[in-house]
Amino acid sequence: MKSGRQNEILKIISERDIETQNQLLEALRERGIQSTQATLSRDIKDMRLVKELSPNGSYRYTTSRVETDNYEERLRNIFRESIVSCDVAQNLFIIRTLPGLANGACSAIDAMHVDGLIGSLAGDDTAFLAMRDTESAKKLYHEFEMIF
Repeated sequence: MKSGRQNEILKIISERDIETQNQLLEALRERGIQSTQATLSRDIKDMRLVKELSPNGSYRYTTSRVETDNYEERLRNIFRESIVSCDVAQNLFIIRTLPGLANGACSAIDAMHVDGLIGSLAGDDTAFLAMRDTESAKKLYHEFEMIF
């Protein structure tokens, strides 16, 4: 059931621009698939879907293009596509993104298995990365700074 739903999600986002989870839920219902917003949100995270700017100027869900094993190249891609700024507050690493892209940035960073990263929390345009200690947060900040 999960894989079938996720396959339909991939078909839907490849066929048309889907900007919100509500639009995606409605498209699934049109295809006879019932789901909740919470389940859809987990699917989006599991599938590493991100929002990108579409040619018409709105945002749309798409599959993540960050597929390389090269740590630095992944960070560069994240910066280019979504991150506006970052800062450190003790053991918290705070990231500001373009609207709607914090979740994609967090998902990509989570997938990189960054040393000292305990967990992440994303809003619309802000992400908080909980680092093991202040030194881990500062080290990550300096790595991001070098990529800027």
